[in-house]
Amino acid sequence: MLESTVAAIQPLDEAAMAAARELQGRLTKPAGSLGALEPLSVRLAGLAGACPPPLPEPAAVAIFAGDHGVHAQGVTPWPQEVTAQMIANFLAGGAVVNAFARQAGASVTVVDVGVATPIPGADSEESADPAGPRLVAANVRPGTRDMTVTAALTRDEARAAVETGIRVAGELIDAGAGILLTGDMGIGNTTPSATLIAAFARVDAEAATGRGTGVDDETYARKVSVVRAALARHEPDPADPLGVLAAVGGLEHAALAGLILGAAARRVPVLLDGVIAVSAALAAAAFAPDAVGAMVAGHRSAEPGATAALRHLGLEPLIDLGLRLGEGTGALLALPVVTGAVRVLHEVATFDSAGVAEK
Repeated sequence: MLESTVAAIQPLDEAAMAAARELQGRLTKPAGSLGALEPLSVRLAGLAGACPPPLPEPAAVAIFAGDHGVHAQGVTPWPQEVTAQMIANFLAGGAVVNAFARQAGASVTVVDVGVATPIPGADSEESADPAGPRLVAANVRPGTRDMTVTAALTRDEARAAVETGIRVAGELIDAGAGILLTGDMGIGNTTPSATLIAAFARVDAEAATGRGTGVDDETYARKVSVVRAALARHEPDPADPLGVLAAVGGLEHAALAGLILGAAARRVPVLLDGVIAVSAALAAAAFAPDAVGAMVAGHRSAEPGATAALRHLGLEPLIDLGLRLGEGTGALLALPVVTGAVRVLHEVATFDSAGVAEK
């Protein structure tokens, strides 16, 4: 599945992009006056192979959840059980991601790809409310191994997680989703995110590592040393993205990479959330460089590694609000911006059709 998905990912359609640029030049507004929205609309036309591209709706948030063996190194003060407890909160509709999803009219799917502890109240694949958030049971293993001691995952486990993400992307698109939004949950997951960013973007451990949930100076220093230790132990090779994910990634990172690849293969945009999402996007781009064409950076996370990853991908975030929550919250806040960029091409009159004189 992974190889066939990667093979299906193609470059953006140059003819559709040229048509979108030409149309932008004829709309009743000064050329370039919509700033970043104009190149975004052009890129989405290239992804769809049509001008105008389809409106990016309905939106579907996919939250991949997993736990991390590196939690044992004291990289966060939060207990590991919070991962499962927050999934229960997602399913009950009580998290920030749920509030923002309701505002945006987006569906929420939670995928247990590697949670280590039982999820409170989760005894089936779907939540009690059929119209509410859905839980998909796809646990590859109960959390990763400690990457400072051994590889976090075997290659087969990493592949299974990536292919879980590909399957989820296909299911959501087949159900009608016009845009996918990345979400994540996993106590301690900013540590493997920083390690992935350092490996793929070739930046120093300190430049890739942030304070995550707001750790103190002592914990932050320990976190940086853990990232350095994992890099030194495994010497991950960015030319082997599956190997990098296996050595230092998380199950949710691998699944997010798969979601991005699956969407890119179907030429559906993926709106990236924060540092976990962009670290996974680096892996997706290493598998298939043309997958970047499907990626839209929703926001600039407060985590420094996110900026390093976006720079490596050549993506500019749409909003910058100092967010560092995750869950998919920043992507949801950016969703109306993406929709607006496309709606302009559908609905704004041209100078000729409106009878407005050009300069």
